[in-house]
Amino acid sequence: MAFDQKLSLSLKLTQKLIMTPSLQQAIKLLQLNRIELQDVLTQELVENPVLEETPNEPLTEQASTERTEQESSVTEKAEADVKEDSFSEIDMDSYFQEYLDPALGPRTFQGMSEVRELPSYENFLQKPPSLTDHLQWQLGVTQADETLRQVAEAVIGNLNEDGMLMASDEELATMGGFQDNLVSRAIDLVQSFDPAGVAARNLQECLLLQLKKLGALDTEAAVIVRDHLDLLQKRRFKEIAGHLGCSLEEVGRYLEIIRHLDPRPGLKYNDVNSQYVVPDIHVVKVDDEYVVVLNEDGLPRLKLSPYYRRMLDKGNESSADTKNYVREKFRSALWLIKSLEQRQRTIYKVAESVVKHQRAFLDHGIHHMKPLVLRDVAEDIEMHESTVSRVVSNKYMHTPRGLFEMRYFFHSGISSDSGDVSSLSVKGKIRDFINEERPEKPLSDSAIVKLLKQEGLEIARRTVAKYREEMKIPSSTHRRQLL
Repeated sequence: MAFDQKLSLSLKLTQKLIMTPSLQQAIKLLQLNRIELQDVLTQELVENPVLEETPNEPLTEQASTERTEQESSVTEKAEADVKEDSFSEIDMDSYFQEYLDPALGPRTFQGMSEVRELPSYENFLQKPPSLTDHLQWQLGVTQADETLRQVAEAVIGNLNEDGMLMASDEELATMGGFQDNLVSRAIDLVQSFDPAGVAARNLQECLLLQLKKLGALDTEAAVIVRDHLDLLQKRRFKEIAGHLGCSLEEVGRYLEIIRHLDPRPGLKYNDVNSQYVVPDIHVVKVDDEYVVVLNEDGLPRLKLSPYYRRMLDKGNESSADTKNYVREKFRSALWLIKSLEQRQRTIYKVAESVVKHQRAFLDHGIHHMKPLVLRDVAEDIEMHESTVSRVVSNKYMHTPRGLFEMRYFFHSGISSDSGDVSSLSVKGKIRDFINEERPEKPLSDSAIVKLLKQEGLEIARRTVAKYREEMKIPSSTHRRQLL
């Protein structure tokens, strides 16, 4: 059987989203926070010889606008160069006019500036001793024999960050072929070290070791830890008083001793570096208006190298390969500078829109927070919602009300008699109700629902319970037991 096959040409029109290199770079830079952006720019300065760094001096609004217009005109010509492959059409003289000024400071090597980096003060900081170092030092001053030292070192090596022993006696004996009695002696030796409670196998043993150090092993507090720890964790104090045959006041005195014990004795020796949040945006109140200021402190200010620019002059005798290489690096540098400027403008627009929507919060506090979603800001600045989402991701804003993540200002709304109210404002009202309640008669979730209804907020009891749990506030039953 034969089939007739016919070949023909046809035209088809389709729409496709093409991500240009400049657009991909702009999207990448937009979702970076300030510290990540600083790392990317530093890496670009290392990899691209055409880029240079200038002192990050504060600019006036007029100078910033002129600089942006100047660099925008250069980058527009750079895009035309990419399409037509004619690098000579870019007016580089206007771009270098600012940087060839001799008033910028001393220069070396035909116009290239020399920047000396001072050593960081962090290199001179002394590292505090860890829990292992602290225990090893105590083991070194003991008079234990060499075999016992080896087993004690194995015990210290199997402690977690809280100072609890994670390996069983049998596992420790198997590690080095040690005898069981030698393992028990080594554990007792390490448990006698500071901090009290270290090398305990569980919470109960940890608390008992600390009571032993305090000389309170024969008190009722030790009996509670040894025999009634499960009742203590469930806050069933009346049952504890019944087992001990004493009053609730006496149980309270024993609990005061237990409350001062440390269930994680090794945690204070953990070398945890403090993480400081650096805001990307500052909101400053000037007279009766809020002004948005981008935090560019520490970010390198990029410029194009005049030395490499002269290599592209017609009279330069550099080889064709060298000029092609420099030309590609110039394109990459121009794309980066344009993307960086676009990123800063977009962040500024989003921050300005957020300040406009949340003006009542900045003036009067949390109870005046307005419901706000990404779509509202996107429509206000005439950008896509995904762009706004990238801007507010992992970025912080410092306001007269404090330091907040930018996503903090976006919350859903709840209907009320006076209009939509932010869920964050409702949480603040719930917290205020609980702070003002009578300690002996805490408010239940149903009672909070009635109080909110009096203020015109119709909220279900399950919603109140969810908000309370998100704020890590115990239920009324647990608050009563805490009292």
